Amino acid sequence: MFQSNKEYFEFLKQSGVHSFLQETPNNHLTDKNIQTKSTENKDLKSLNEITELSDLVPLIINHKSDLQKTAKNLVLFDGDTNSKLMIVGEAPGQEEDEQGVPFVGSVGQLLNKMLSAIQLDRKDIYVTNALPWKLPQNRTATDQEILEFLPFLQRQIEIIKPKCIYVLGTTAAKAILSTPLSLDELRGKWHSYKSINMDRSIQVLVSYHPSFLLQSPKFKKEAWGDLQMLQKKLNEH
Repeated sequence: MFQSNKEYFEFLKQSGVHSFLQETPNNHLTDKNIQTKSTENKDLKSLNEITELSDLVPLIINHKSDLQKTAKNLVLFDGDTNSKLMIVGEAPGQEEDEQGVPFVGSVGQLLNKMLSAIQLDRKDIYVTNALPWKLPQNRTATDQEILEFLPFLQRQIEIIKPKCIYVLGTTAAKAILSTPLSLDELRGKWHSYKSINMDRSIQVLVSYHPSFLLQSPKFKKEAWGDLQMLQKKLNEH
């Protein structure tokens, strides 16, 4: 249980999570009494030793999250593990849970079209989520749940070592950037992510999740602007 923000940030430090924003947030996850079932120390040590993504699967399953009880399948990642671009969504939906693959169905189709618009092919990109298990009733992840799976997401980033991370949705932004800022406050500028196990920072761009765009298509213009920023960055040498 975290009794203060100081304790929370100390947890992040011990987990190897260091996020640096252009504007440093002050009170990420402000609940004074967040309880976390984060990986135990022995699990974190095992996690830091992992160099193959396939080895993450038994570790996550053995973690025995409460979310695992209501989900059908573990949804870890899809795409090219050598990609210079990593896309991080929020959590699996119904169709992802059924198939065990992130970003499928109508949400996945929209993502594929968005990527195609900037000459990218989904199969050439590493795609994952902040949480690997479907949330009951597709509710929003709690701060506790984001913290619980943060070390697993962090290890994926350390293994893939992408040039850029395209963060889709508020849950993913909280996980990657450790910030209380809204999506609208984070969009339109580049941020940096780095853990203590990495020798360089990774550029991070935040945008709307495709599921939100399906419900609110009027924001597609803003999303297109984000995609153009991403394309420009990826084309830099």
